[in-house]
Amino acid sequence: MPGPLSHIRVLDLSRVLAGPWAGQNLADLGAEVIKVERPKSGDDSRAFGPPWLKDRDGKDTRESAYFASANRGKKSVTVNLSKPGGQNLVRELAAQSDVLLENYKHGDLARYGLGYEDLRKINPRLIYCSVTGFGQTGPYRERPGYDFMIQGMGGLMSITGERDDLPGGGPQRVGVPIVDIMTGMYATIAVCAALANRERTGKGQLLDLALLDTQVAFLANQGMNYLATGEVPGRLGNAHPNIVPYQTFKTSDGDIILACGNDNLFSKFCEAGDCVHLVQDARFATNGKRVENRAALVPLLQEIFSRRTTREWVEALEAAGVPNGPINNLKQVFEEPQVVARGMKIEVEHASAGKVPLMASPMRFSDRIQAPAAHPRPAHRRDSAGCAGPRRRRHRAAAR
Repeated sequence: MPGPLSHIRVLDLSRVLAGPWAGQNLADLGAEVIKVERPKSGDDSRAFGPPWLKDRDGKDTRESAYFASANRGKKSVTVNLSKPGGQNLVRELAAQSDVLLENYKHGDLARYGLGYEDLRKINPRLIYCSVTGFGQTGPYRERPGYDFMIQGMGGLMSITGERDDLPGGGPQRVGVPIVDIMTGMYATIAVCAALANRERTGKGQLLDLALLDTQVAFLANQGMNYLATGEVPGRLGNAHPNIVPYQTFKTSDGDIILACGNDNLFSKFCEAGDCVHLVQDARFATNGKRVENRAALVPLLQEIFSRRTTREWVEALEAAGVPNGPINNLKQVFEEPQVVARGMKIEVEHASAGKVPLMASPMRFSDRIQAPAAHPRPAHRRDSAGCAGPRRRRHRAAAR
């Protein structure tokens, strides 16, 4: 069955992660996505290795695992944007596309006659999505932006990591480039909304997505905690600022996450953990009281958890209906029965690497037998001069 965006063509001029993530999402949803890269070097992330994909003989290819994580399902061509022929090719493709994705610095594509105002003249229905560090307006619009620096500037690292007075304390970035990924997700939503709007109006528009805007937006409850009180939140390690207990605890042989999101769950935990006296203690009877008395409660819970193994706790808490989970490494993640059952690991054929394992899209639709990400096309590049006759004709035929 075709995907819900199978009638849409996307011209993806973006590179590294935020823009390509949006392009990959749209490909997962069935869109035809044509990725445009620089000749010879291609997308910067092709060089983000090791690790590299392996060929059929187990030897390293030139394709980084990083690049493969954000470019499945796309067609690919190389174009030299500094040459008039390459610029003309992009204009021709934009004239036949519904969406254009780009993450060049502010004003860069306009220098080549490929800015929004240029391309809307040849395709008024074009949805032109720009992804930058700081957006198209404001005093920082000329600055380059990278995920790591935005995690710091946008406040995320100030609330991520252990407290300064504990071992390992200090600011930490998230273990994946979460700002890039979330910006790509917001870009995907914005593109889909703009497509829906175009159905009513017949007009395209410019979408202005910025990493810093995204980071500030997804401060979520922590951002609102500050706005509501004026108090600057700090780092709590694996603890939750508004819910207790909602954190990790050491067991006799490992670690476990306990997530008591309400008073009823805390009561169930106390029964399963043979510590009913805690829920009867006025200091811990409600979540509000537990947050106020966190310093008194957590050591008591830690002592209780140390009495059993992780597996014993998981079984006991599952039986009691209390949300919990072990802290898996990535090998254990892909061995989880639920992850296997949901088909979150897929394999596709790659021109040089044979069968390549990939992570599937989590988006599922009732009229599709497989997850949208089960594409027969992995991330790869078709080399082309961008304006040479035979190469160009081959690309355009494949893009129809």
